[in-house]
Amino acid sequence: MFRVIRSAAACLSLAWALLPQAAPASPTQHGVAGAARSSTPEPQQETGFLNRKIELHGVTYRFQVYLPEEWRRDDHKQWPVILFLHGRGERGSEGMWQTQIGLPQAVRDHPERWPFIIVMPQCPLPSYWTDPDMMAMALATLDQEAAEFHGDPERIYLSGLSLGGYGAWELARLHPRRWAAIAISSSGIFWSYAPERWQEVATLPAEYAHAVGRTPTWLFHGTDDNVVPPRESELMFDALKAAGGHVRLWLYQGLRHDSWTRAYNEPELPRWLLSHRASGPEPPPLAERLQIPLHPAAIKLAAGQLDALVGEYRDKNGHTEITIFRQGELLYQKDRIGDIDEIAPESPFTFFYPNGSSISRLTFEHDSQGHATGLVLHDDRHEERWEKRPAAPGR
Repeated sequence: MFRVIRSAAACLSLAWALLPQAAPASPTQHGVAGAARSSTPEPQQETGFLNRKIELHGVTYRFQVYLPEEWRRDDHKQWPVILFLHGRGERGSEGMWQTQIGLPQAVRDHPERWPFIIVMPQCPLPSYWTDPDMMAMALATLDQEAAEFHGDPERIYLSGLSLGGYGAWELARLHPRRWAAIAISSSGIFWSYAPERWQEVATLPAEYAHAVGRTPTWLFHGTDDNVVPPRESELMFDALKAAGGHVRLWLYQGLRHDSWTRAYNEPELPRWLLSHRASGPEPPPLAERLQIPLHPAAIKLAAGQLDALVGEYRDKNGHTEITIFRQGELLYQKDRIGDIDEIAPESPFTFFYPNGSSISRLTFEHDSQGHATGLVLHDDRHEERWEKRPAAPGR
């Protein structure tokens, strides 16, 4: 059988050789498209989250860098750069886990807000960001990426959360003139793994504040943080204020350790960072301390106003997604799987979730008599709309 197949293949080859060979097609025969196919394709543009690595003292560290979609290798435009240090739970050696929370998550939700190159090194277990070799690694990744991807030395920013905030404070103290601005969430200078540092509470905050000077610094903390107490940010705020620094402290009422999701979701934060340059005019002294409520204050609506919103709200296929009902003076929603949540009025037609998300809102569309005609659920990323089911005849 093998000999038969081999003989057939030989005959086909001979027949092909005896056929007249076609002349190469000219560009006018195939047109521009044919000419384009014969040219060497350009390399694909590299943007988004990229896997990277760096070797220091014989050790290879994997990490990530983010490039905005508008970044171009050949235009030599200089870009602002953020060095972001992750928290304790994201330590590892795979180089990617640090992109799951905090600033990288905010970038995924709203890339249009973050026109930065973002360098995201990863601290391996069992190390800490305050270890000298880890700080050296973080700075080396920053230097490497800023050099390759056209980082602007006047717009280098420092940010960290929790364990990464410990490291950010150390880098701010040791290299205060390098940063155009600093943003730290849920952190401080009294490391949980070095409780003896609290013995220096009378002097240590002032030492950091003196080193940081007027480098613009924005601190975020949850008032109910039971991992890194909010007193840590309060101490640094007071120290920077006393030293004539430029500091903001936003305390989120009711939030625990995860204040970073809310902090990096603040639309003002990236704009605030970009408003500062490393060698620009020294900012004036500033000490802003705000308590940010988790939810707005609910207003009181009459029973008739609430009843005008009650009903079933359906998607475009006629399936009920949300049912709104009243119990006493309170309004509730039931979703399509039966979960029930209280909703409270922020205005006559806009409601929030007093026991849930601080971002999501329900907005009722209504007619001139105030009767609901539709319902829009929107959060920070998207919105969804449902039509109200018409009332039954005679109602």
